[in-house]
Order: sequence, then structure tokens, then C-alpha cells
Amino acid sequence: MTTTAPAPSAPDVVQAGPLGVAVLGYSFMGKAHSNAWRNVNAFHPSPQVAQKVLVGRDAGHVKEAAQQYGWEESLTDWRQVLDRDDIHIVDICTPGHLHAEIAIAALDAGKHVIVEKPLANTLAEAELMVAAAQRAQARGVQSMVGFNYRRVPALALAKKLISEGRLGEVRQVRVSYLQDWLADADAPMTWRLRQQTAGSGALGDLASHAADQVRYLCGSPIESLTGTVNTFVKTRTGPDGPEEVTVDDAAWATLHLASGAVASLEVSRFATGRKNSLEIEIYGSAGSLSFNLERLNELQFFDATEHAATQGFRTIPVTEPEHPYLEAWWPAGHILGWDSTFTNQAADFLTAIRTGTAPSPSFEDGLEVQKVLAAIETSAAQSGAAVVL
Repeated sequence: MTTTAPAPSAPDVVQAGPLGVAVLGYSFMGKAHSNAWRNVNAFHPSPQVAQKVLVGRDAGHVKEAAQQYGWEESLTDWRQVLDRDDIHIVDICTPGHLHAEIAIAALDAGKHVIVEKPLANTLAEAELMVAAAQRAQARGVQSMVGFNYRRVPALALAKKLISEGRLGEVRQVRVSYLQDWLADADAPMTWRLRQQTAGSGALGDLASHAADQVRYLCGSPIESLTGTVNTFVKTRTGPDGPEEVTVDDAAWATLHLASGAVASLEVSRFATGRKNSLEIEIYGSAGSLSFNLERLNELQFFDATEHAATQGFRTIPVTEPEHPYLEAWWPAGHILGWDSTFTNQAADFLTAIRTGTAPSPSFEDGLEVQKVLAAIETSAAQSGAAVVL
């Protein structure tokens, strides 16, 4: 786990005015992160930010996106933001093969860095990023990996209940993350289906979130696992004709935690009818929890300590000011959306920068998730053999 960072000491880290932000990438994640930076000061009492630069490869498209998302300007070369005194935060929303190069360069340049999950495409890249983050942290420069589902109020409440012992000894965990956007065999080739750019398929895209939630909620390292992967459609139509799919479409694993708990994990982008279904079930000796991202304002809780005659799962609407993150948002009973998790994430990162405390999840957390993804691939290549992390 990351230890508490020293208070910032470098002159370029202590900054009195707004923190200037550059987001790298303007598509799906770039839009989500831009929305967060635009709204964070409207909802959270966090340090002020200035939307300085949006970066993308296509000059025309990124300029149009910058105007739509509220950025002051756009650029096509991410290196140009590293020497600018008005850029304090670099937010990386690029394909995975660019994460390591950009993050290391930005940290070495004294910029605070947040990187979308998964941390990197390979274990070796992730290790280099952690080393850069540790060097930077010694100078008061912060870094964080973007596992935004830690900022879902219902999951933050689940973490609180587990930490307080309301579930007793956690024994079993079931986590699945199912989507269907590739179920159509005629869907075209994208960068997410190429190992060179994406690193992996459903593993990096979805299992990274699932593995992080297991570690986050249970508060225990994953020690060993068995796993398998599958690619259902092996060829897709690319810009130059048929192209081989070089990543997985789905993956399954059994995870053994240091605490003694056992978790089952399933991820797929072929689950017809499932649009964005992250489901988590946690079973303990004194109670249980259940969550579905498609109903993200609700947490199911079973209290086994109640009298048997009144036991049963009950739905907790996580919409009250007493619940995690809700004080910053709407009146009691008013629900939040998926986009709010990124705003909560931005607020937490800004607060960590201003106070000099280590953000969470750290690059070290991202590395631990990367080890899980790599171990699943290793186990799959060895016909489901057990792999010790």
C-alpha cells in the first residue's frame, strides 16, 4: 500500500491559484474526464481548477471537442504541455500503449498525473510507472490511477460497512462485469481489439475494475489464482480489410485472497443484453452485500445478526447526505449518475494535491491489478494452472 506522502516542497508544486489541467484524449474517456473537471468546483469544496488544454491527434476534431467541453485551447502534441508553467495536472485518457511514456515524462516534468485504468499494457510498463511515481512523490508530485468505481457512493458505503465489521469474516466474493458491445460478429475492428494498442481485451477493460473492487472492498491482497480467457470472434473488418483480433473477448478466474476469502471473477464484452453490468456480491459470517452498477444508487444489505423472523436483503437507497460523497450533491433522495463518479474522483485528487497526502488508488494499486491481469493470462496459457502472485 502507498504510504503517506511528504508535504509538497518543490516551488512548482505549491501553487496558490487555480490548478491548470490538461486532458490527453477527447473521445469516450476524454469526454467523461472533461465533464468532471468542468463541474468539480461547482459541487465539491476542492481546490480551484482551470481547464487549460485538451490534447488529441486530429487537429480539427480535438479543437471542436475542446470548444464543446469547455477547454481554453487544444493541441495535437502532448509533449507541449510538459514545459508549460500553467499546466499542473496531466490527465491521461489515451489508449493503453501510450500510458507509460506519457505518465513517466509528465511526472519527471513535475506534473501531477492521473491515468485511466488499466495502469499500463504490460507488467514491465507498470513497474516503470510506479518507480517514476515514487521519484515524483518525494518531490511532492502526486499520481493516481482512475478506478472511478471506488467513487460510487454505494460502493464507498459497502467499503465502510465491511471495514466496520458489519459482514463479519468475508468468505466469498462474486464479481462480474458484463457488456455486449462486441456481441455482433460484424462489429468493426477498433484499437481495443489490438494487443499492440490495448494490451488485452475484456481483461484490461473490465477485469481491471473487477479486480480492483475485490482488493478495495475486501482490504486484502490477491495471493494466487487460476484463470482462462476466450476470443469468440477471431477476425474483424478493419480499414484495410479482415484483421485478426489479438485480445480476449471474455475471461474467468478464481482468486484466493490473503484473508482466506475466495472470489470468482467473470468479464465479457459478449454478454448479449448486458450493457454495463458490474455486479458484486460479498458474503460474510455476519452479513452480505450486493451491488449492480446498472442500479448504482442502491446497495443490497443482509444482516445475519437480526432475528431470523425479520431477516432478509433490504435495499438501501444511497442518496442521503450521510452517505459517502452525497453531501456535495443534491437534496436527500435525488439520485446520481455514472458521470458523478469522475467528478468525485477529480475532487479527491485535487484535495490530495493541495494537502500533500497520497491519493488512492495509487500507481502501486494499479500495479497490483496489473499483476492479476498478467497472472490470468499466464494461467490461461498454462491450461488453467494455478499462479502465485
